Amino acid sequence: MTDTPPMKKRVFFYVQHLLGIGHIVRASRIAEAMQATGLDVTMVTGGKPVDGFPGPSLKHIALPPVIASTAGFSGLADIDGVSVDEAFLTQRRDRLLSAFRDCEPDVVVIEAFPFGRRQMRFELLPLLDAIKAAPRRPLLFSSVRDILQENRKAGRDAETVQLLEDHFDGVLVHGDPQFVRLEETFPLAERIAEKVHYTGLVAPEPPEPAKDRFDLIVSAGGGAVGAALIDAAIQAQALLQDPRSWCLITGPNLPQEDFDRLSRQTPAHVTLVRFRRDFPNLLMNASLSISQAGYNTVGDLLRAHCAAVLVPFASGGETEQTVRAEKLSALGFAEVVPEDGLNGDRLAAAIRNADRMTRRPSVAIAADGARQTAALIRDMLSSRG
Repeated sequence: MTDTPPMKKRVFFYVQHLLGIGHIVRASRIAEAMQATGLDVTMVTGGKPVDGFPGPSLKHIALPPVIASTAGFSGLADIDGVSVDEAFLTQRRDRLLSAFRDCEPDVVVIEAFPFGRRQMRFELLPLLDAIKAAPRRPLLFSSVRDILQENRKAGRDAETVQLLEDHFDGVLVHGDPQFVRLEETFPLAERIAEKVHYTGLVAPEPPEPAKDRFDLIVSAGGGAVGAALIDAAIQAQALLQDPRSWCLITGPNLPQEDFDRLSRQTPAHVTLVRFRRDFPNLLMNASLSISQAGYNTVGDLLRAHCAAVLVPFASGGETEQTVRAEKLSALGFAEVVPEDGLNGDRLAAAIRNADRMTRRPSVAIAADGARQTAALIRDMLSSRG
C-alpha cells in the first residue's frame, strides 16, 4: 500500500484593481512565488482584464469587473463605465462568497484592504465574516504596498486598526523598512506592530535584455490617466531634436480616442504602442526611463539600474507616488517632474539633467518580496500545524 501524498495547502488570494494595473501585477508575482513553493493558489480578481495577469499557470476566478468611476476612486462602474447598481454588487458578493466556500482555503490573502479599497466593503466585510465563521478558519493576511495613500478622512485609520485586530493574522508590507516604514504613511502603525511583516519590494527577477532596443522608454503605467505624460514626451522629443530611439508605451487602459490622437501626433521615427509585457526587459537596454512612480515600475527600474525621470501621479489627492519619487530623488536615483504643470519644456529640462546620469548602481533596497512573502506564509502555516 502506497502512502497518499499530503494535500497541498490552499491559498485564496483576492485582488481588486480599479484604475491602473499595479495591484494585479504585484499580486500575480506573489501568487506565482507561492505556487512555486508548493502552495495551491487561487487568484480572485475583480477588475478589467489585463493581458498576461494573472499568469496561465494560476487558478483564476474573475468576478464581474468593476473600475473606478472617478479619478478620486469615489465610485464604481462596470467595464463600460456605467455606474453599478445594488443588484450587480449583490451578485458579485455572492459569487465571491461561493468561491471562498468552494476553495476551503488554509490561507486567505486580501490585497490592499483594510488600508484601502473601502469601495469593496460590500463584499469584503461579508468575506471577513465568512472567514471567521468557517469550520476550519484559514489564516488571514492583508497584502499592502510600502507607501499608503495619505490625507485619509478622520476615523479611517482607527477603523482599519479595528478590522486588523478583529480579523487578520498578519499584515504583509511589501517594502524595505530601510527605505520607508509603514508608520511614515500610517500613523497608527504602532498599534498593529506585532502583526506587521516586511517582505521587501515585490520586483521581478533581474530580466534578460529584450531583443528590441530603445534608448528612451516612456511608459504611462496602466494608462487610464497617462495621456498627459505621453503628450509631454512627444513635445519634449521634438524640442530636444533627440536622434535616439524612443518607445512610448501608453498603457492598456488609455481611452481609444486618446490613443488615436497620440498616434497622429507621434513622429514616424518614434514607436508608439499600447502595452509591452516585456517592459522590464526593455529597460535593460535603455539609457533612460520616463514614467510615473508606481510601485511596480520603480521595482523594474531598480532591477535594471536605469536612470529615470519620474512624473508621480497626484490627481485626486493621491500622495503615494509623490512620496516614493521624492525618496528616490533624495537617493540620487531619479529626476522628478511634478504632474501639476507638466509640459514638454519641463520634461525636456529633466531629460537633459537625467542624461548627465550614468546607469545607476544598485540602490540598496530589498527587492525579493515575492519569494519572501511565500516563505513567510509557509512558515506561519507550519507554526500553526
